[in-house]
Amino acid sequence: MNLKHIQKARPPLANLETVCLVAQAGSFSAAAAASGITHGAISRRIAAVENWLGVPLFERHGRGVMLTPDGQRFVGQVIQAFDIIDGAADQWRTRQSARLVRLSVVPSFAQLWLFKRLASLEAGPNPPKIQLDVGSRNADISGGEADLAIRYGRGHWPGLHAELLLPEMLTPVAHPDIAAKLKASGPDGILAHPLLHDSDLTGWRSWFHDRDVSLKGRAHDRRFEDYTLVLSAAESGLGIALARLPLASAWLQQSKLVRLDRRTVANPLANYIVTAKQERRPEVLELIQWLREGIGAKARRQGMSAG
Repeated sequence: MNLKHIQKARPPLANLETVCLVAQAGSFSAAAAASGITHGAISRRIAAVENWLGVPLFERHGRGVMLTPDGQRFVGQVIQAFDIIDGAADQWRTRQSARLVRLSVVPSFAQLWLFKRLASLEAGPNPPKIQLDVGSRNADISGGEADLAIRYGRGHWPGLHAELLLPEMLTPVAHPDIAAKLKASGPDGILAHPLLHDSDLTGWRSWFHDRDVSLKGRAHDRRFEDYTLVLSAAESGLGIALARLPLASAWLQQSKLVRLDRRTVANPLANYIVTAKQERRPEVLELIQWLREGIGAKARRQGMSAG
């Protein structure tokens, strides 16, 4: 580093900022009003810079001022210098305090599980220094549309790394009126009603297989795009849904849905953290670690033992 550049005398940055402000405002009075300092302080700052340069920067006319030719050239270069300083500052502030991480997640997982835990994290004593951008669409991780995703499936996505986050157990739930009619009628009684589901019948097939019933799709079963819609439809009495525990535990506590069977069966599908295989950014790894520890550890135990 060249110490001559550090030791070289130059006007205070505040004085240079005042020169630019007066040039923009068109008068000392307007600059004083905009900056909150006195007219006299504005005059002294301008005079100090003009004395340092050895040339006048402004010409007085009427009630305002205008830049001299020397002033125009000088102010133009000062503005460019300030832009460079601002750009460098923004770059380093972004690196140190607001590291952007783009997370792709289906709406049901965000609503039922993620958002409450993010709020607790941000309100805690040591919130991560991450600027989190949450998107709900199925982003292309390999193509760089998101840094990581929480996906629901069997854990196999070509070209991507998947780590188990939240396993689930399944149990049927329904509106109280449907539950009262069924009582202890078992699988046959459940089959008399429309089965509600989101992606496919994988969960229902697993639940019926555990009861020695081979399930086939029926015309009156109902499919919805998002799991929260499945739960809402069940609350409205449109059929019977599978509660995915512990994902839907808080919903069940606040709703009128009734469990039809105290037994549970493991869901063949689960929630996974999905990233590109080459992911190494520290801020992404920090979020993954928090998801793994803050969301995953206790939830894994609940998901494997729900009943």
